[in-house]
Amino acid sequence: MFNKEFFTENFKTLIYALIIAIFIRSIIIQPFYIPSSSMEPNLLVGDRLFVTKFSYGYSKHSFPFSVPIFKGRIFFKNPERGDVVVFKTPSDNRTDYIKRLVGLPGDSLQFINGNLYLNNNQILKTLHKNNDKLFCGNREIIVKTFYEKLPNQKKYKTSYIKNNTFKNSDKFIVPKDHYFFLGDNRDCSKDSRFLTEVGYVHKDNLVGKAQLLFFSSNPKKGSIFKFWKWDDIIRFNRFFKKII
Repeated sequence: MFNKEFFTENFKTLIYALIIAIFIRSIIIQPFYIPSSSMEPNLLVGDRLFVTKFSYGYSKHSFPFSVPIFKGRIFFKNPERGDVVVFKTPSDNRTDYIKRLVGLPGDSLQFINGNLYLNNNQILKTLHKNNDKLFCGNREIIVKTFYEKLPNQKKYKTSYIKNNTFKNSDKFIVPKDHYFFLGDNRDCSKDSRFLTEVGYVHKDNLVGKAQLLFFSSNPKKGSIFKFWKWDDIIRFNRFFKKII
């Protein structure tokens, strides 16, 4: 026998749960999956991480499907140089990218002989590994890995292909209310250097700040549903790591 009251109450519960989930995802925190190797060695394909939505305030891109509830950005907080940020690509305002914020509004950036210059000052980098192996898509590459330090003392690892690295560029001048992003895997990243594909990112396109790795698996080793191979598939040593 059909119980109308039972159906109604359960339907209400599902609606309330959906509203709460959307609220948490839009206002507080959202999980993201790393699909590419552009942020190696710091973020690996198969990493799952939490992004805080409140870190830089809110825009339409804070909400599912970028619903235009309001214009511009409210409760805006300035991001810091060196933050790892999720943003919507300016080319389609739909695709999520994750990169490191290097250039603030008004900054100039340029690569000269493989070195990064910020406001005409070379960014300090010290060698960490001379022969490191990373991925670029499905291709394994040999890189030099450095510790790079920004003027605000933010320090992180970056990698450059040993024999065919990105050497020189034009000078980039970051416009007002825009930001310049780079991938840590410098020779395997579509980022703000590619003006027609990514370019300068407007503050309204910021989605949130990457804060914490909560789970990681290696898709090249197999599906996480193959529990008998978890020792090989799941990267237990990456659980609950703060993102720097």
